[in-house]
Amino acid sequence: MHRKICPLYLDYNATTPIDQRVVLVMKVWHCGPPANAGSRTHRYGQSANDAVEKARAKVAKVVGMSSDEVIFTSGATESSNLAIIGLAAHGEATGRKHIISSRIEHKAVLEPLKFLASLGFEIEFSPVKAGGFVDPNDVISRCRDDTLLVSIMHANNETGILQDVFEIGRALLNTQTFFHIDAAQTFGKEAELAEVDFDMLSVTGHKIYGPQGIGALLIRTRKGHRVPITPMILGGGQERGLRSGTLAVPLIVGFGEACQIAVKEMAKRKAIASRVRLDFLSAINGLGCEINGDSERSQSHVVNLRIPGIDSEALMLVLRDSIAISNGSACSSETYSPSHVLLAMGLSDDEAMQSVRISWGPGIEKIPAEIIVSVVESLQSGF
Repeated sequence: MHRKICPLYLDYNATTPIDQRVVLVMKVWHCGPPANAGSRTHRYGQSANDAVEKARAKVAKVVGMSSDEVIFTSGATESSNLAIIGLAAHGEATGRKHIISSRIEHKAVLEPLKFLASLGFEIEFSPVKAGGFVDPNDVISRCRDDTLLVSIMHANNETGILQDVFEIGRALLNTQTFFHIDAAQTFGKEAELAEVDFDMLSVTGHKIYGPQGIGALLIRTRKGHRVPITPMILGGGQERGLRSGTLAVPLIVGFGEACQIAVKEMAKRKAIASRVRLDFLSAINGLGCEINGDSERSQSHVVNLRIPGIDSEALMLVLRDSIAISNGSACSSETYSPSHVLLAMGLSDDEAMQSVRISWGPGIEKIPAEIIVSVVESLQSGF
């Protein structure tokens, strides 16, 4: 009997493998006695509540926040929806209906913005440079007295390009404009995030080797006041009234453990990823590839490549039994169309269709560049 060989997984920006240390702590709650964190009248419920609060503190510690500023959700998509749509009522009540964002945001931000536009909100997009980033000064210059919100991601999920959220946050700190950051790709990976001035931060567990289906919206309290968000899910009033529903104790505990591990191993993970990146780019140097985005601004564990003359779908099809990579956001993969991120950066449809994303993390010491080189050369020669 032949043993089936699985392809090497290099799509960490879509989701990361779950850390087995995380699995172990989750197993206790999956296999243990019934535990509803809201049932505080008996020891089972109290034990579950204690576990949730310990995990909440671990999540908050990643960016130096207080545990009472962490609202658990199902993931970054729900968090971003809550942050953006949840501000609509306040915007209507105050007459502040102007919002600034960019066209390279994740659909979890763009779609809620589209929804608010249908309600009469004015959505303004800061232009994207060819390097895959927005000019923070341009974002700041667009702010007005009626600007309700600025929503800019920290790192793009397709290119890995980091945005200068520091400058934006600093400029908005003493204004009435709220600052939301989609940090799904940087939370637990970029230590500098803790130094950014923001009001709301969308994060998720499955990008840092934790479980899928759990995330959080981190909401800063400033001068005793919390961002005036209206809840989208009503019920028992869990999560400080902002997100009702029975808490998923095993997932929350797993998320907390993943956060704790990420803080301890962050520097080591980045160092290894940087070496892997340098070695890989050196090995494929002769293919004539173009890197999409400014490499000086890129995260260490991801690269978005354009291989002239090679259709990305064809490349992934040939590679599928040996290496698993992608050509865009996992949330948009059902539609075979050019990446909205790459198009916003100025690439043509054809150039976007020639682009692939390769992303990695702990456990990946080397990318088998020789396989990719061989396949690309075969495609270029028409087999």
